[in-house]
Amino acid sequence: MSSSQAAPKTNSAFAKTVAYTLARVVLNTFFMLFYNVRYYGKRNVPDKGALLVICNHQSMYDPPLIGAGMTRRRCNYLARKTLFKFRPFAWLIDLYDAIPLDIDGIGFAGIKETLKRLKRQEAVLVFPEGARTFDGEIQEFKPGFITLAVRSKATIIPAAIAGCHEVWSREQKYPNSTGYIKVNFGEPIPPEIICSLDENELHKMVEEKVKELYEQIRYGVK
Repeated sequence: MSSSQAAPKTNSAFAKTVAYTLARVVLNTFFMLFYNVRYYGKRNVPDKGALLVICNHQSMYDPPLIGAGMTRRRCNYLARKTLFKFRPFAWLIDLYDAIPLDIDGIGFAGIKETLKRLKRQEAVLVFPEGARTFDGEIQEFKPGFITLAVRSKATIIPAAIAGCHEVWSREQKYPNSTGYIKVNFGEPIPPEIICSLDENELHKMVEEKVKELYEQIRYGVK
């Protein structure tokens, strides 16, 4: 009886793994064909261990862009709790094990689940600006990611996206059909460095690294 009850969970996990892998292939093809996407620093992403990806936030394309670029591992995402109210979309983001986050409150449940996945040695994508940019510029980082990094002893990977604001800004209902997008993964910041800095130093360092990565691809240095 117990073995038959466990089967659906196993099948569900397998189905999600297959769906994620297929989606990555489809998304990579889509972004390449329509937006000539270019990835830099993909080898900087460790293939195992707890990983906190810290990135600027330009558009609704950002989460799948980061996930598609992390070809050596699966990435978890944070999603606004309100998105789960729309059933078709709720089914889709649940398929990818999105973490519901209550952005109108403190969001303890979302933080707890994020820490749980990091302690399982998984990768989680966080946008510390808290919302998509209005003008393409990187906004001030909120400090929440510091607690996640310190408590989970995760490695931080700073990352930056350029071109998505021009393709699909928050004022647009639908994205442009063409454009140019670049994604830049920086060098990892290991737990021993994270623990050696105080919160203000770590906050400043990560924010500056993301901005540096953004400037590199924004002005075509890469």
